[in-house]
Amino acid sequence: MTPKIKPYTGAAAGWGAVRAVVNSIRHEMNVQHGLIALFHMNKVDGFDCPGCAWPDPKHTSSFDVCENGAKAVSWEATEKRADAEFFKTHTVDELLGWEPRLLEQSGRLTTPLKYDPSADKYLPIEWEMAFAEIAQKLQSFDDPNVVEFYTSGRASNEAAFLYQLFARVYGTNNFPDCSNMCHEPTSIGLMESIGVGKGTVKLEDFEHCDLVICIGHNPGTNHPRMLTSLREVALRGAKIIAINPMQEVGLTNFISPQNPYEMLTDKGTPLVNDYYHVRVGGDIALMKGVMRCLIELHEKTLSQGREGILDIEFVQNHTNGYRELRTDVLNTDWQHIVESCGLSEEDIQRLAASYASSQSTIICYGMGITQHEHGTRNVQQLVNLLLLKGNIGKKGAGICPLRGHSNVQGDRTVGITEKPSSELLHNLNKRFGFIPPSQFGHSAIESMKAICNGKSKALICLGGNFAAAMPDYAVTYPKLKELELTVHLATKLNTSHLLVSKNSYVFPVLGRTEKDLQKGTYQFVSVEDSMSVVHSSCGVLTPASEDLKSECEIIAGIAKATLGQEKVNWDELKSNYDKIRDHIEEVFPDFSNYNERVRKPGGFTLTNSAAERRWSTASGRANFVVASNLLEDPMIANKKGIVLATVRSHDQYNTTIYGMDDRYRGVYGQRDVLFLSKETARSMSINEGERVNIIALESDGTRSDRRMNKLKVVIYKMADKTAATYFPESNHMLTLDHFDEKSGIPAYKSIPVEIEIFD
Repeated sequence: MTPKIKPYTGAAAGWGAVRAVVNSIRHEMNVQHGLIALFHMNKVDGFDCPGCAWPDPKHTSSFDVCENGAKAVSWEATEKRADAEFFKTHTVDELLGWEPRLLEQSGRLTTPLKYDPSADKYLPIEWEMAFAEIAQKLQSFDDPNVVEFYTSGRASNEAAFLYQLFARVYGTNNFPDCSNMCHEPTSIGLMESIGVGKGTVKLEDFEHCDLVICIGHNPGTNHPRMLTSLREVALRGAKIIAINPMQEVGLTNFISPQNPYEMLTDKGTPLVNDYYHVRVGGDIALMKGVMRCLIELHEKTLSQGREGILDIEFVQNHTNGYRELRTDVLNTDWQHIVESCGLSEEDIQRLAASYASSQSTIICYGMGITQHEHGTRNVQQLVNLLLLKGNIGKKGAGICPLRGHSNVQGDRTVGITEKPSSELLHNLNKRFGFIPPSQFGHSAIESMKAICNGKSKALICLGGNFAAAMPDYAVTYPKLKELELTVHLATKLNTSHLLVSKNSYVFPVLGRTEKDLQKGTYQFVSVEDSMSVVHSSCGVLTPASEDLKSECEIIAGIAKATLGQEKVNWDELKSNYDKIRDHIEEVFPDFSNYNERVRKPGGFTLTNSAAERRWSTASGRANFVVASNLLEDPMIANKKGIVLATVRSHDQYNTTIYGMDDRYRGVYGQRDVLFLSKETARSMSINEGERVNIIALESDGTRSDRRMNKLKVVIYKMADKTAATYFPESNHMLTLDHFDEKSGIPAYKSIPVEIEIFD
């Protein structure tokens, strides 16, 4: 398509989504094949959507497919093949010159591969030989902590459990994980605040809430099935408020593809009642402003002899730290609040009034909250706001983090963590009879730093595109090539596979959509959605190649070759996933009767103590967490010019780029764009369509050598002093040292930049 900018005026989903689904299937797979897959997605006897983790009501709906999910399915179930002939034809050096999108478009991997440096090519290798060679290399390391075990959120509970078991029997807690780059502030922040590192909301809570606050997320692109729930909230008259730097179609108007009237009339359901364009980096300031309004209003009504608006009984009986929070927010200067968040005092008061009048409020948030230098504190300010009115642990209320990958939450639940609890280590010892390592391991940033300084020697990746997802490729890519060993389990080729080390292997795995036959018996796996519901997933399509193995089978194969079977019977586990679930049940008590409960329609919900107002914190109460002095941070826009946020396009899922369009933002056939508000562009004398360069600033405000050149300016409805462009292309604008100290998440949405006209 010829690149163009054409403002989008329609609603989210509708016929545009239908056309996108049809085109996705038509370009990637046999239509009949595609329809079979789509009609088995999110069904009791089918597979879980490989896209987002938004829950499905009992997994029993007749046809629960969104554009995002359909693209993910067609991308995985494509008829294109990157087979042995493909790798015989193309050298690694040549492939490194391809656009990342074209690498994945080459098709499904079909055979195990080993890099041959003499030919600069990946060549086929027999599975058992590959396992033996990898085992020999792993056995040669004196210290198990030189090996990094990366996990993608697409891995099943069964594969993730086997993976952590393998690594811990081997002797390390090095578990860099994709959650370290998306929702680690949720895991850390919520645990400190309410004692559970997950959301407290169930899907049915959306049927009872008075207000939903959507902050820092874009459901139209990243979790489209959520729009159905928001539509139902709007139709019954409850209020929805959006807080986001950019105006997103998915939060304003929605045409349900399953509603004949809306489809025939092309008339959707308006969603949000109010939309607030907060500046990038201004979330803490905004929450402080809202909390100040609430506390002042509460105390004013009390002074007038009326009932206050805060739930003081809840605050007194269930929380710690209210007095400190009150002092902090009342002493925060309004000028600082307004300058930092970019909203007027009147806007903040209006937002506070909406919250004050609601009896049951849900706050939903995404990576627009977490991927900041103070991402953990961002999350905790949202919890503070909910605690003030007792909106944790009651019907129609709670905190709702929106996870991306369909099992990123489940992976953490079954042991993918670099900081294992004493209970986890004790239960592993009790079940398997070995002493697991207790020393904390590496998160994602720590792993990459260890690779860059030469302390780590090997990287094993259970899916994902670790290299492309991380910051500062100018530093990291050369260092990845110096490793002794890299092993990738994948469905498709990506950039990380081409950063070959001294010994590099790429293993093709079964996808979520494919049948998994082990010793004559079809296996299923299980996943956990954003609301702690664990359910089964069973592929229905014929595998892309007879040479594919499941993730469980590959992990068990490497583990057996490396460790033997003295502690763990890897052969038994790879051929019968019920046995894996039996082990999970013994190690994690919440999974009692796992095999029985996961076979029931809709699965089962894990216990969430905070949702029951049981606070598993050190104090035994929910904690207000003060974010003092953060408004003076040098990354705030009004202190250092423009703050850049990296975002997804509509034709993208994480690092996977399906196409070159960003339909809802009106961008077609291109990705080299920079979004700016009309006010910001006017202040810099920049016109739409002009080309500009952006230069990342160091913490002291000086220019760095990290830049992006010749980006086309798109004037967009968004906050001023804010810019946005696409990742992963922009990830190099960030260094490995720019992260949230509490959680370690890279600050992908807090990059101070300067803008110059391209000459």
